[in-house]
Amino acid sequence: MRVTLKILLVGIVFMLTFQNIQAQTEQDGIMMAKENWCTGFVYNYSSWNNYWEGTFKRSNANLGTVSTQSLAFMGAYGITGKLNVLYSLPYVHTHASAGTLHDMEGLQDASIWLKWQVWQKKVQQQKYALYVTGGYSFPTTNYQADFLPLAIGLRSKTASIRLIMDYQKKNVFVTATAAYANRQNIYIDRFAYYTTEMHYTNEVAMPDVMNAALRFGYRKKEDFAEIAIVNNTTLGGFDMRKNDMPFPSNKMNFTTVGIDGKYAIPHFHRISITGGISYVVAGRNVGQATTASIGIFKVFDFASARQKQINHQTNN
Repeated sequence: MRVTLKILLVGIVFMLTFQNIQAQTEQDGIMMAKENWCTGFVYNYSSWNNYWEGTFKRSNANLGTVSTQSLAFMGAYGITGKLNVLYSLPYVHTHASAGTLHDMEGLQDASIWLKWQVWQKKVQQQKYALYVTGGYSFPTTNYQADFLPLAIGLRSKTASIRLIMDYQKKNVFVTATAAYANRQNIYIDRFAYYTTEMHYTNEVAMPDVMNAALRFGYRKKEDFAEIAIVNNTTLGGFDMRKNDMPFPSNKMNFTTVGIDGKYAIPHFHRISITGGISYVVAGRNVGQATTASIGIFKVFDFASARQKQINHQTNN
């Protein structure tokens, strides 16, 4: 049972940590225009059969395929053309295809970001831009974080800051990002636990996280297609031990390679479909997951709507 719990934890925490979410996000070189609101839903499915126990890769023979599904309500609003606010709230469901552990589901953590275009320069058909994003996430329900591996999250309030550098020539672009996330301590329903030493408390120190990504591809108006390479590194934590229980503050590192895209549907005013797929090519204490996503978004232009109303009143 201890090995079984440990195996599930790795995959689920990974899948909750990284999700393919497209459209305008906190880590791309896209901004919403002033008084434009883009909102919609993204469905994610992630599954795996192999995982890394520390740096040792092994198979998951006792629980079949471990999977996580989520449906996220998300969007972005242009306060100005250079300052956007973004949000996301996922509903998460976890499942193992074999074994006796029951599924878990519920609302996970709400996230909100402010995204600021610090600098932009255009030289003929080339554009250079620099962005800074600050974010905060917090649990929206009182789910149990220490019921790993089927807990839907870790209940750690997290503050993050991200630097984004974007270059585009005609319709070809490259975006590089680097982020630091500070995770607050969590409290669990037991008063003693072991990491690399014994702790007689219910407070768990959560390690911070560094994230870096490189994205490149094609971008034209509201459409884009990209290849994304993402690395997530835990700054601290410890490796899973053989035949021992998992724990929320384990070190969880991974590198993924994926493709993402967005397509504005013709004749449907500012409605877009997004999609993507990624695969974990290297990891430490995580599942070797394949993650796929699909979403639908609608843009509402309040500035144009208000101007049309003013024009109508003036003409009358």
